[in-house]
Amino acid sequence: MPTAILTGQPVPGSSIEGDLRSLGFDVRAASDPAEAETLLAAVPAGERVAVVDARFVGHLHALRLGLTDPRFPLAAVPGAVTAQPAGRRALTRALARENSAGGGTTLVDSLADRIVTALDADGADVHRPELGSLVATVPTDPQARNEARQAVAAVDDEAVRLKSAVKARDGFFTTFFISPYSRYLARWCARRGLTPNQVTTASLLTALIAAGCAATGTRGGFVAAGVLLILSFVLDCTDGQLARYSLQYSTLGAWLDATFDRAKEYAYYAGLALGAARGGDDVWALALGAMVLQTCRHVVDFSFNEANHDATANTSPTAALSDRLDSVGWTVWARRMIVLPIGERWAMIAVLTAATTPRITFCALLIGCALAAAYTTAGRVLRSLTRRARRTDRAAGALAELADSGPLAQGFAGVFKKPARRLPGFTAPAVALLGGLAVVATAALTDFGGPWPVVAALAHAVTSGLAVARPLKGALDWLVPPFLRAAEYGTALVLAARAEVNGALPAAFGLVAAVAYHHYDTVYRIRGNAGAPPHWLVRAIGGHEGRTLAVTVLAVSLTAPQFAVALTVLAVAVALVVLVESIRFWVSAHRAGAPAVHDEGEPA
Repeated sequence: MPTAILTGQPVPGSSIEGDLRSLGFDVRAASDPAEAETLLAAVPAGERVAVVDARFVGHLHALRLGLTDPRFPLAAVPGAVTAQPAGRRALTRALARENSAGGGTTLVDSLADRIVTALDADGADVHRPELGSLVATVPTDPQARNEARQAVAAVDDEAVRLKSAVKARDGFFTTFFISPYSRYLARWCARRGLTPNQVTTASLLTALIAAGCAATGTRGGFVAAGVLLILSFVLDCTDGQLARYSLQYSTLGAWLDATFDRAKEYAYYAGLALGAARGGDDVWALALGAMVLQTCRHVVDFSFNEANHDATANTSPTAALSDRLDSVGWTVWARRMIVLPIGERWAMIAVLTAATTPRITFCALLIGCALAAAYTTAGRVLRSLTRRARRTDRAAGALAELADSGPLAQGFAGVFKKPARRLPGFTAPAVALLGGLAVVATAALTDFGGPWPVVAALAHAVTSGLAVARPLKGALDWLVPPFLRAAEYGTALVLAARAEVNGALPAAFGLVAAVAYHHYDTVYRIRGNAGAPPHWLVRAIGGHEGRTLAVTVLAVSLTAPQFAVALTVLAVAVALVVLVESIRFWVSAHRAGAPAVHDEGEPA
């Protein structure tokens, strides 16, 4: 149980002790800094501890934001400071300094605020939550106390808490059609002790049932699938709002939320394809194309963000224009809708599923995602070309991990390491694009079973090595990972389609889904500052160039029916390896008490 140390002279009628107990704290009182230091030393090192001024006046939610958020080792609001185990040493040092300076005398001013000042002087990173209209203060006289209490009574902190549960930057559909009621569902869940992870799991199960309904191929099944998909999205919004409402953030929860979103969407694609097949329409190529396009869009987002989030001198006229457009009301919503975020995308899929056919649904999805991808990628290219930025070694390392280079590409990278230094800055994305286009085009334009795709895949391994031979710090080097993803996924799609045999495209769908999971897992490890997946895992599944080469070799050496079986085996093998390692990692990180995160991810 966390411990709160109340310092200073108690105030008759104050609710601070009861408020702290309602937040789960064991409350102890200290009359001076020396006693506070003694009580702090007695708290087990693995528990959260807070130092709170007994004169504190404020909203309960202000205390909750300042003292219970699991994401920050150190946090403070006026009159209160807290430390998790990772911040205990800094807090102990700051309190010892104040005890020495104060000589153990009875407190006159706020010890908690003096500790925060000392922490700042030490260079500690103290989180101060945005309180907005919430009150948090330490009055020094009865008149100030009375005014503070009046200010508390004038603001409904529950209304503020509900409002803050909604993500700051949501899409149009989510903002106006989901959040007005999902926030109350989040509060209902909180009051019944449900956790965000439980709601996330419920959202996944609902989406899987929706996929099963779509797989029936009946009009009733399609209508039910559309309704359940919207319900799944409501629950998807609710889990994040519940996490923000109750401050239940966790490393495991962020991973589940992010990966389950992808699993739900792609499982639904598979259900639609199965339903279409029951009606005599083979749309597996469209389903796989939609998954490839959507995954590559996400990789563009991830790569661009990783390349620029800690860049220095990070200015751009294009970015300035974008910020000005965001200051005009209608352009904000237009720009959020044009990128087809998850809310708009799922609403479109649900409506089209219920009212039309799977083929029309996938065609509309492909067109919408292609336009959104063109818009966002063009804007990011313009920003990169006009941006004066120096990218860090960390950013270059993250892009190299996102590239997912296997032994072949790494070997060629070692060969090209010195020559690559003399090449122009645009070399990396250019050779990645050309090598990827060559292998996909060769697979599409030559007869299935011919040797040329293998030759192109070998050339692609060479160009991939050249692309990553030097640190990816160029203006457009963030394009390298999405180009490599498109080449790998596109090759599997084209060869499966060219096989023209039942089972090849579903097998390719499974393979791309397994590999995409690995790539999403890599992203969320990097975002959580947990590092990329271990090198043995990348080597075990071949890297992007190894898998591309393996698929082309299978297409050359096997008959079409055998190729479909081999793709299935490869998909199962990759899925088992990456899932077992991913689950092991995230569960162990959660048990080890890894810093809690809450990844807002794709705008809902």
